[in-house]
Amino acid sequence: MINYSETNRMYHIDVAPGDVGKYVILPGDPKRCRKIAAYFDNARQIADHREYVTFTGTLDGVPVSVTSTGIGGPSASIAMEELRMCGADTFIRVGTAGGMDLKVQSGDVVIASGAVRMEGTSKEYAPIEWPAVADFEVETALVQAAKNLKFRYHVGVVECKDAFYGQHKPEELPNGPELIRKWNAWLKLGCKASEMESAALFTVAACLGVRCGSVLFIMSNQERAKQGLPNPIEHDTDKAIRTAIEAIRLLIRQDAK
Repeated sequence: MINYSETNRMYHIDVAPGDVGKYVILPGDPKRCRKIAAYFDNARQIADHREYVTFTGTLDGVPVSVTSTGIGGPSASIAMEELRMCGADTFIRVGTAGGMDLKVQSGDVVIASGAVRMEGTSKEYAPIEWPAVADFEVETALVQAAKNLKFRYHVGVVECKDAFYGQHKPEELPNGPELIRKWNAWLKLGCKASEMESAALFTVAACLGVRCGSVLFIMSNQERAKQGLPNPIEHDTDKAIRTAIEAIRLLIRQDAK
């Protein structure tokens, strides 16, 4: 493989081997990295390049990192690939999502057990028949973390797409009828939420032989709004962040055994 970097640092994320821990939290928003790193001990900024911001510190004495991935599967897959080259092997996506199941309310946490591969990145890694599923150990740690923190949470399949506005105004798009047909299918199948990265990350993780899970903060639920149910818009992602931090602590203890 061609190394486009002029140094020993990764071309896109600007991180070198030894800069990151084996456990990495993956938010989309670069600005969220500093908020997450505040939960680490001795956190320091490693890199800030393109959409990728990286901090490394420790939890319970073990090196851990956070790297932003930007929006969508293409940039998320690049981050995971290059972080793996630098020694990371356990990943937790922390992001926002829109609820789909009527039971999923604003401010809830959704832990993805699997993801609908309606995006394009995963198709370059695996045939469409391959299921995009979370690593069982990471998923289990996230569920236990949410229980420990007494957060209202849901576990299930999430839908991943590439076009944000394809979800929010499909009737205006040339491919709208197909988008609406599939959305209704996902609803009938019990999809919990819609977001943009987990399907790619789960599939890439399977290809690389690493562990990946996903915990999502629900900002709102357009299906609840359609039914006239309470649907405030929430912005504070701290529940998802704290769930990921607690899950990594659990994984550190488990892996040490």
